[in-house]
Amino acid sequence: MATRAIAVPLIDPGFPNLKSRIIEHTGHFYYQDKDDLLWERVRKRLRATGLADSTQYLNLLDDAISGPAEWGKLEAEITIGETFFFRYAEQFAALRETILPEIIDRKGDTRRLRIWSAGCSTGAEPYSLAILVKEILSERLGTWRVGIVGTDINDSFLNLARQARFGKWALRSMPAAERERYFLDAGKGQWQVRPEFRSLVRFEKHNLLSLLDGTSPLELTDFDLILCRNVLIYFHPDKVVRIVEALRDRLTESGWMLLGHAEPNPAFSAMMQTLNLPGTVAYRPGAGTAPEAYPVERASPVPGHWVPLLPPPKHVEPVERPRPAPPTALRPQAQVTQPPPASGSLLDEVRASANTGDFTAADALCRKALVMEPLSAALHFYHGLILHGLRRPDDAEKSFLKSIYLDKSFAMAHYHLGLLLLAEGRSTPGRRALTNAARIAAAMPEDAPLNEADGLTAGDLRNLVRIHLEAATPPRHRS
Repeated sequence: MATRAIAVPLIDPGFPNLKSRIIEHTGHFYYQDKDDLLWERVRKRLRATGLADSTQYLNLLDDAISGPAEWGKLEAEITIGETFFFRYAEQFAALRETILPEIIDRKGDTRRLRIWSAGCSTGAEPYSLAILVKEILSERLGTWRVGIVGTDINDSFLNLARQARFGKWALRSMPAAERERYFLDAGKGQWQVRPEFRSLVRFEKHNLLSLLDGTSPLELTDFDLILCRNVLIYFHPDKVVRIVEALRDRLTESGWMLLGHAEPNPAFSAMMQTLNLPGTVAYRPGAGTAPEAYPVERASPVPGHWVPLLPPPKHVEPVERPRPAPPTALRPQAQVTQPPPASGSLLDEVRASANTGDFTAADALCRKALVMEPLSAALHFYHGLILHGLRRPDDAEKSFLKSIYLDKSFAMAHYHLGLLLLAEGRSTPGRRALTNAARIAAAMPEDAPLNEADGLTAGDLRNLVRIHLEAATPPRHRS
């Protein structure tokens, strides 16, 4: 029997005016060319309020009594709350090994540390920072005044952040031992941040646009470190530069700023010092400069502290270079030019297992899946990520190479192979792998999503590769 198509209400005539007001109010230029996506979210509020169309809904938003509360509910719909602990391992490694130790050494006299997590969503980022700060300061923490503030435009996110409860998805890259160290089991698959970390963090509502019109709170200033990651993508490019400039002015004279991996802009380097750290870029106030390698004296890792080696499948990319053929059992037939993808259920099971942080179990599951589908480039790719998480770089490299052999255009496999090789000190093949990833992305439209990249686009990947290649380039000797 034929399935009846479900009628989808068409965008109504008043929507363009509503969209314009939403972008003006929130700064979310992200929705300028995404009418269908925004309309889907507006429709939820139309159903909830019982209103017939965009014009009636805009009248509600303009209402002096009901409007502010409805704006808050709409903002909750149109902002994205994807977040997890220690997101972007390269940046947290830079925080642990370079940035926070430098700040703490420099401020030993005042023993005061101020950090701002701008666009903190449900709180994973500021709590990750609290964990890191406590691990670094250790028994000295009681003699320091530490203030970490997380801000967001979304009231519902902030309410969740204050509760400090997270499900397994937000903790998906954290091993069980570390999870128990930093969290209390709250039951029903929920984990609550331990009080000693919660006490370092507070949350406030804040729209970054207020930095531009002078209405931003005066207490949001004099920070040693500001993180504004994966927020700037929402704003118009012109406003992005002004927002970053305003954030710079909220730093102390020797402060640090970290932006999202995919958000670098040449204008930032013109207004701040740009410093290359292993795997990422940081900014500091001062005259703009060409990117320079920061003189990192790698401190030994904080005893017992862990920063995930395996970023969740967000930055996965391919590498194009000659390699030995994989074992015969994995060699595709001569006529096979595009190996069949793994079935969705198998991939979903492997992803879910890897995201729990139990890489041993994920390894066993992935091996079983590969017996069933040995020609799946995606399964070999995830096996490489899992083996990397198990600290088995040689085996991880082999899995990435098998994935690339089966699908030479798999950009994320090239990318992760490049990161692995660079981490192992093999600069030349690592740079070649990253370059191959960038070449694949360059042949695609800027906004084309990449396979197994969890939303990363071709343009994002090219930016990421550029950052890593700059960081991996030895500084020229100056006479």
